[in-house]
Amino acid sequence: IEFYERLGMRLIVKDEHYARFEFLKGNSTFSVHYTSEKKPSNTVIYFEVSDLVKTVSDLKEKGVKFTQNPKEEAWLWCESRLQDPSGNEICIYAAGENRRNPPWRVT
Repeated sequence: IEFYERLGMRLIVKDEHYARFEFLKGNSTFSVHYTSEKKPSNTVIYFEVSDLVKTVSDLKEKGVKFTQNPKEEAWLWCESRLQDPSGNEICIYAAGENRRNPPWRVT
């Protein structure tokens, strides 16, 4: 819970194995559920932000450790990566117009 609060989410539901957060802007929520069942995951969680460099800087000031600093990628997004305390990979990115309308968009 503390990790996701440091990312800027507000805790709105909590029980022994479940937490739900809301984002401070917009109308989105994000939930995490703990299970004792081992489930290796190859999933990456993506969060889009408008200013990646500022977001990463702000999170570093709060003690968040990154595995990749902001980097321009070949798919026209700028990305930074980190892991939550359970080892899940998180990608924070800024894509601008290329998120919805990349040059290779299917028509």
